[in-house]
Amino acid sequence: MNRLIDIPPEKLSSEQKIVFDQLVAGRGRILGPYKIWIHSPTVASGMEHVGTYLNNNGSLSKREVEIGILVIATHWKADYVQTAHVREGKRVGLSDEIINALVASKAPPLTDPHERGVYRFAAALVNGTKLSDAEFGEVEKAIGRNGIAEVLVLLGYYTSVALGMKVHEVPILPQPA
Repeated sequence: MNRLIDIPPEKLSSEQKIVFDQLVAGRGRILGPYKIWIHSPTVASGMEHVGTYLNNNGSLSKREVEIGILVIATHWKADYVQTAHVREGKRVGLSDEIINALVASKAPPLTDPHERGVYRFAAALVNGTKLSDAEFGEVEKAIGRNGIAEVLVLLGYYTSVALGMKVHEVPILPQPA
């Protein structure tokens, strides 16, 4: 059964059409998660705003965003998201050694203190580890309060992406030649 339903443009409600046009204008097409969220246009619009901010305008670097995404995709065993973001992680400069560690749920060899802080916080959250005040203070020193907020929302956003792609059984993208 095909669980991912593309709504033909002529069948979109007026509210869906507004969001659809915004998504196409900003991204050139409707990405998989938005095919799920467009059924609730307010959700799709809000998720687009959050996702665009996290991926393009937040305090986290592209590498840090990919570290967080790979932590959460691995946690949820979300093959589609993991495959897409292994590719993106390589594109933004994460080494094979770092990526392999992340997808094996192991601490990656990160030399940048900000990247280590992002990883440490994300890994603690997905593992259900309660950080001590001292550990939280170290993470706060490394990534700041804005980084803490952004890692929390990044993990929540990509949890929704990961679970949506899993429940809708979206096939894994083929590797480019």
